[in-house]
Amino acid sequence: MRVDVLSFDGCPSFEALLPRLRQLVIEAGLSEHDIALHRVASPEQADEQRFLGSPTVRVDGVDVDPGAAERDDFGMKCRIYRSAEGQTHTPPDAWIRAALGNV
Repeated sequence: MRVDVLSFDGCPSFEALLPRLRQLVIEAGLSEHDIALHRVASPEQADEQRFLGSPTVRVDGVDVDPGAAERDDFGMKCRIYRSAEGQTHTPPDAWIRAALGNV
């Protein structure tokens, strides 16, 4: 299993997400070494990588956001996640756990 985190330099939400993501990955029986960090540096890269904003978390190439596949608003921006719990700048733990198979 591969966990990819896409972000741009200076994203404060990325810094907030990373320790929590590491813990969730370990709880799922994986290693923090299964997390790969990817820097998105330009609008062209954002389009190529289907980057919905920073931070983006994908497990085995699939965004943890259940509605991400229908979106096409790619770009260099801070990402906002909307869920039943409200609006946040990082994906809800439940989405990450579900993507990791650890519901």
